[in-house]
Amino acid sequence: MRPTKGTLLAALAVLACAVGWGLSLLWETVTGRYLPVPWTTGAALALLAAALLIWALLVRPRLKHHEGARPLEAIVAARTAALAMAASRTGALAGGVYLGIGLSFVSRFAQDSGRDRVVSCTFSVVASVAVVVVALWLERLCRVPEPPDDPGLGTGGPVPG
Repeated sequence: MRPTKGTLLAALAVLACAVGWGLSLLWETVTGRYLPVPWTTGAALALLAAALLIWALLVRPRLKHHEGARPLEAIVAARTAALAMAASRTGALAGGVYLGIGLSFVSRFAQDSGRDRVVSCTFSVVASVAVVVVALWLERLCRVPEPPDDPGLGTGGPVPG
C-alpha cells in the first residue's frame, strides 16, 4: 500500500463539494424545499474521529515497540492501516459534500432555516477534518520503516558468513 497523498484527499473533497452544491440545488428545484441537513451527521463523524483517536492511542505504544508493550501483529497493523486509509477518504468525501451544501445556503444565512443548515454543515465539515487528520496520523503510525540500502541484501547474492 502506498501512503495517502494530500492531493488525492483534496481532489476528492473538491469533487464532493461540487456534488454537494449540485445536490442541494437539485433538491430545491425538484421538491421546492430546502435540503434537510441533520446535525447527527456531524455527531457521527465526530464519534468516528474519537474512535480512531482512541484506537491510535491504544496501538501507538505497540507499534513503536515501547518497553512493556506487546508488539502488534502484522495483520492487525495492516488492517489498521487499511482502516486509516478508508477513513481519510471517507472524511474527505463527507467534508466536501457538506461544504458544498453549506456553501449553497450561505446566501440564505439571514433566514433561520439557512443559518441552521450552515451551522450543521460547518459542524459536519469540522468533524470530517478531524477524521482526516486522525486517520492520516494513524496511517503514519502504521508505516513500516524503509529497509537499509545494502546492495547485498535481498538480491539473491551470497549470504555473509
